[in-house]
Amino acid sequence: MPLKKLQFTPGINREVTSTTNNLGWYDSDKVRFRSGYPEKIGGWQRISSNSFLGVCRSLFPWVTLNSVIYIGTGTNIKFYVASGGVYYDITPVRHTTAAGDVTFSATNGSSVLTVNDTNHGTTQGSYVTFSGATGLGGNVTAAVLNVEYAVLEVLSVNSYTIQLSVTANSSDTGTGGASTVGAYQINIGTESAVAQSGWGAGPWGLGGWGVGLTSTVELRLWSQSNFGEDLLFGPRGGGIYWWDASVTLPLEQRGVLVADVVGAESVPTVQNRILVSDNRFVFCFGANVQGDIAIDPMFIRWSDQEDFLNWTPAATNQAGSLRLGRGSEIVTALQSRQELLVWTDIALYTLQYQGAPIVWSSQLLDSNTSIIGYNAAVAGANGAVYWMGRDEFYSYNGTVEPLPCSVERYVFDDLNQDQTEQIFSGTINAFYEVWWFYCSLSSSTVDRYVVYNYAEKVWYYGSLARTAWADSGLRRNAIAATYSNNLVDHEVGNDDAEGGVITPISAYITSSDFTAGDDDRFNLVNRVLPDVTFTGSTAAAPSVDMTLYGMKDSGSGRNDPLSESGKSSGTTTRSATAPVEAFTRQINLRVRGRQMSLKLESSTAGTRWQLGSPRFDMRPSGRRG
Repeated sequence: MPLKKLQFTPGINREVTSTTNNLGWYDSDKVRFRSGYPEKIGGWQRISSNSFLGVCRSLFPWVTLNSVIYIGTGTNIKFYVASGGVYYDITPVRHTTAAGDVTFSATNGSSVLTVNDTNHGTTQGSYVTFSGATGLGGNVTAAVLNVEYAVLEVLSVNSYTIQLSVTANSSDTGTGGASTVGAYQINIGTESAVAQSGWGAGPWGLGGWGVGLTSTVELRLWSQSNFGEDLLFGPRGGGIYWWDASVTLPLEQRGVLVADVVGAESVPTVQNRILVSDNRFVFCFGANVQGDIAIDPMFIRWSDQEDFLNWTPAATNQAGSLRLGRGSEIVTALQSRQELLVWTDIALYTLQYQGAPIVWSSQLLDSNTSIIGYNAAVAGANGAVYWMGRDEFYSYNGTVEPLPCSVERYVFDDLNQDQTEQIFSGTINAFYEVWWFYCSLSSSTVDRYVVYNYAEKVWYYGSLARTAWADSGLRRNAIAATYSNNLVDHEVGNDDAEGGVITPISAYITSSDFTAGDDDRFNLVNRVLPDVTFTGSTAAAPSVDMTLYGMKDSGSGRNDPLSESGKSSGTTTRSATAPVEAFTRQINLRVRGRQMSLKLESSTAGTRWQLGSPRFDMRPSGRRG
């Protein structure tokens, strides 16, 4: 019998049954499509052996005039500037006490120290740095006290405990002296959304008297953008902070509250998102009205052009504000080509620069769109913007369009709706890809991804734990944050080097059920020419496993694996090397069925592969099973 060449349709399709998707692909992990053919994605390796505290939710690379590349790194515990593989702690200080306001109380035989400070305002796990303290008389010396500590437990509004590196003895009866100063960093946030219910769960006055409510404690999210060489950043619901890049690292220099800078005028004290436009206006989306202290979630304010200290509108500057009309809150905003895009919970607006006296005007683009989270929108290299809605995907390139998605039902049916704020989007522009990372239905941490390839208009998905992502022309590779508290470069090598040790990446792709011949006839396959290339592999003998499954009928399940009609697999290994590609020999197997499906997988280090158009040696094998 002649060999039958199988040409599979690019992309994963889960919107129809496996049988309907004849000669298509149905399942995948760590596989992308290039020029219509599936291949294993590249590997990743950590940037350095250093790590940060907390779960990172924000990454922002920028460059100084001296060509120094920094990466703003915001976690639920700290905020860092990464440079040269080192994470420099620039977490802002929210309050510094007067000398003597802080005193200590030690207990003999205990390493837990009580700190007394009236109305300290700190929370468990937040950080404070002491200075000016004297020793307590025994093991607890000044050197032990005058460092940074995490709050172990909050005892009351006036006291809390910390964990010392030494154990106090009977001589530790002092209080630290009259010069002790406590510098409290902004309180930490949660690393995932936390549901609350009952009395006090919702805002005051919400719901009837005595009625318990259900609410969610939002996880800590950051926004950040460079203003020239410097960085402006802030946590959602907090202030705007400034980090001056002219101060050479590693000198300690924490973020400064812009409102406290000399010469600052009417700077918003609270905001939900910060953005610096291409023409150097600083925006706050969801901000307090001038003269008020509460966030108006639909209110937008912007500074004077080229001056992030001046927010007071006047005839002599271009500072201003406006309120959007559709929706209950601004969810996020993004710089696009010659405009700012602003999403509310039900609509999309564009902000465009008009010059004085209007300065910036808003226009409604779509009043029937949604966005699922704070970091769910991203701009692709093709100039279009893509985002994940509450139940579908969208694109914008002058007009808002629903994005046809062949895995839409699969993704949204397996998405943890309580953890949508963890969703993060990013790009790998070298492969024309937009990625969304999300929590699957059974997970409270990010464990899944879905990819749209906007050049080939195909979708694929898999499993990968990433919490933040950034793809920038400043760096050779896209970077991502991991649950190992470090950053990794993607598309580096072929393996997983997140922990500093090479670990193979398991990757696979499985086809839909395809008809082997006539629908009423069984066919026997006893030989496959796999057509696999291993270009880019670093292993001496890279290989993939190819498995063919046979089925009696659609929906009947795979045939008995103990018989010749079940499944059969073989390993294809690079057999020769040529200037163009690596050649592979045939695989001998034996599978019988009316329908079949193909799986290609690899789990060995140093392996990279791409599947072409495999050919099958088939012959009729009767009509009955």
